[in-house]
Amino acid sequence: MSSTKKYHFKFYDWEDKLRDKPFLRQPFGDQWEVYTWGQVGLIARKLATGLKSLGLPKGSHIGLMSKNCREWIIADLAIIMSGYVSVPFFPNLKSHEIKNLLDFGDVKALFMGKVEDWEEIKKGVSEEMPIIAFPHYEGNSKIETGYEWEEFINRFEPQKENYHPNADDTWTIIFTSGTTGDPKGVVLTYDINQNTDVMYTEEYNPLCVDFEGNNSFFSYLPMNHIAERIAIEFTTFKNGGVISFTESIDTFVKNLSDVQPSVFFGVPRIYTKFQLGILSKFSQKKLDLLLSIPFLSSLIKKKIRKSLGFSNAKVIISGAAAMQVSQRNWFRKIGVNITIGYGMTENCAITTQIPGSNFNKPGSVGTVQPNVEIKIDKDTEEVLMKGPYVMAGYYNDIETTNRTIKSGWLHTGDKGKIDADGHLYITGRVKDTFKSSKGEFIDPAKIEAKFGEVEYFSQMCIVGLGVPQPIMLVNISDLGKKLEKEELIERLKNKLESVNSTLFNYLRVSTIVICKDEWTPQNEILTPTMKIKRGNVDKMYMSKYNEWHHSNYKVIWE
Repeated sequence: MSSTKKYHFKFYDWEDKLRDKPFLRQPFGDQWEVYTWGQVGLIARKLATGLKSLGLPKGSHIGLMSKNCREWIIADLAIIMSGYVSVPFFPNLKSHEIKNLLDFGDVKALFMGKVEDWEEIKKGVSEEMPIIAFPHYEGNSKIETGYEWEEFINRFEPQKENYHPNADDTWTIIFTSGTTGDPKGVVLTYDINQNTDVMYTEEYNPLCVDFEGNNSFFSYLPMNHIAERIAIEFTTFKNGGVISFTESIDTFVKNLSDVQPSVFFGVPRIYTKFQLGILSKFSQKKLDLLLSIPFLSSLIKKKIRKSLGFSNAKVIISGAAAMQVSQRNWFRKIGVNITIGYGMTENCAITTQIPGSNFNKPGSVGTVQPNVEIKIDKDTEEVLMKGPYVMAGYYNDIETTNRTIKSGWLHTGDKGKIDADGHLYITGRVKDTFKSSKGEFIDPAKIEAKFGEVEYFSQMCIVGLGVPQPIMLVNISDLGKKLEKEELIERLKNKLESVNSTLFNYLRVSTIVICKDEWTPQNEILTPTMKIKRGNVDKMYMSKYNEWHHSNYKVIWE
């Protein structure tokens, strides 16, 4: 039975206070179209009335599938205002994936926006599903199914009520990125959302927000990802400000440079692209020389920050995947101090944080955030977390929920250690899956199965924690050793190309590395039953992953 405790939706406060101030900025070439807080409120209120006209019961699940844009935010606002539950999806899902999630998630209506392959997606969407299509964006599919955005909205009078949900009502269901397996829908309530307000206080303010609403955010990471939802969308709802979007991958750098946001959130892969971009203009040797000259150093740092879009940034954050210590130190030398956070969808991305200025604990992901407790399971080394941000559970999956939350402790699936000063270090995964630097979950066993029984391998292991693409480490079999080196390389390259052609882009193996040492139980890479200890493989080789991934060769010898 629902409680009477209400969630105070702060959007209404800013809608009134900042009525004529910019809120959503959408780029079209060199032009930016700006919606004010008042305009957004009016459109969302009309849309809320429109959603209720579909006759869906209160609490119904409404899907959202689109790249980031102003309509995404407006649609999400309307879902909240009308008492429904948002269920967002990655915009690049295949038809069988979206069909599975729409069915499993009990989605009753769907917002469809900036997607690149509607012809493929629509095969997974029932013809009976009510669809509201965002306006067409150049370079994306035209969606001519269902209700057209403006025509639908303009039929209705704006909702006058400032609807505030009950605290224990479901706010959203976010499906984790491992959507090719059994779906896991993380259920988050408004009470859990409201508990994150401790992130915005005078005493603890990791995003350095201005409480008078003078905040500028840049939105480009998927809106169905918890970090973008909490750190960008709801931070703006709660504290005011402006959200600017990117038009496309091609215009990302230009759009970011135009915006110069006060907060920037990125995954390690983005920072790698920034780094490579800088080094394409300055050799490392020349950059080191310029930075060694005091007067020039300050000018170079200022110029680089502005070119990256960071001239006004109060905080620059990396999350969603492991960031190499060496990379963080490299950015520090050019005046870009990156703060690291650790969390997951299941706890609103809130566990630990380390400030950008703190480099005393290399490899650490920081200390606990407010109201968080962590400990390490003595048997499995798993990081356990407790706090008011932990999910209500997985949607329609009591069994997995009970395996994941035990006695109030969230079992993160990550292995870790805590030092004497309370700093957490992530050392691997309890299970075999790992995250690439793109934030994608990789299941190594599934990729290895694609290679099957390769006669030239005695052992193989897919790795890649913290780098953009998986890497395959192998021991060569006796048969492989009999081949001439060039012939072996050619055969392995052909096998690699053949397997990669069957995989999604983020699963494709970038490099095969032939390891010089045999894996044995004696060097603790293999168990007595000859199974690979993946955690020990990472311990032995992880420092070389980045170098191997960026090699110009598809097959290399260690």
